Amino acid sequence: MPKQKLRAIIAGLALLNLLTIIIFVIKPLITSKSVIGEETAAKVGSKDISRDAWMNELEKRYGEDVLEEMVDKEVVKQAAEKYKVKISDEELDRELKMMKTMYGTAGQNLNKSNDQLRQEIQSSLLLEKLLTKDVSVSKTAMRNYYDNNKDIYRIPTAFHISHITTSTKKQADQVIRELEKGVSFEVLAMEKSLDEFTANQGGDMGYISQDNEQVSKEYITAAEKLKVKKWSDAIQTEDGWAVLYLHERIKGKQYEYEEVKDKIHRQIALEQIQAPVSGKIFWDEFDVEWFYGLKEEK
Repeated sequence: MPKQKLRAIIAGLALLNLLTIIIFVIKPLITSKSVIGEETAAKVGSKDISRDAWMNELEKRYGEDVLEEMVDKEVVKQAAEKYKVKISDEELDRELKMMKTMYGTAGQNLNKSNDQLRQEIQSSLLLEKLLTKDVSVSKTAMRNYYDNNKDIYRIPTAFHISHITTSTKKQADQVIRELEKGVSFEVLAMEKSLDEFTANQGGDMGYISQDNEQVSKEYITAAEKLKVKKWSDAIQTEDGWAVLYLHERIKGKQYEYEEVKDKIHRQIALEQIQAPVSGKIFWDEFDVEWFYGLKEEK
């Protein structure tokens, strides 16, 4: 999957998942409360803006996009069953690792479980396979593509880490004592870390590759020694002191041609057909119907 296309899919899925939660989970709860008394979301002078009005506006603006995404996922699932298209665990593992090491920066998809991410990746890969299953690509073209783009199929050793930064060692040691008492690392990061950007994410820095030159060497050295789900001793850096927490370690690997040839086939085939990667192509085949005035133009 090309980098720009993967980035767009990831960002779109994250936004649509958030909006789905807002519209289809929160709204019913708010509506049920409005029977007793309508809640206020904001106030401008003497004028109230109700939560109900807010949720209705969200549904009007984004409801169709969220519903379309849900329809596409179900259409892809049914099409995969019909055409007997499957995704192996090995493919899912590889794509998940690639996604994390390439785009797993702080605040991006890290609040999702591996199961959620795997489901999203599976749906995306199934769609690609369905769109390209009848496209012929020569073995020579595939091999040349691999030889010219080997870096695409290499993942570096990476560490998913969080940190709490302080100005003194005394403060860092105090953080460690509180961690030893059972205080949450995330809570301490939000309360004490001097790094405001990551503090808002509970200290989460995302996935940091072993060869990342933008991260201090002290962090990489500490992460290499840490056990998963453990925090470090106080680490001195150029800007002060820090305590790290290791969520996950991903071992680097260069994937060989035989391991990724199916992926290469899809990449070349998608470029050949120049079709949008969308489930819309299957709407008619699987009798998609729209209600409540949605998608009437379809």
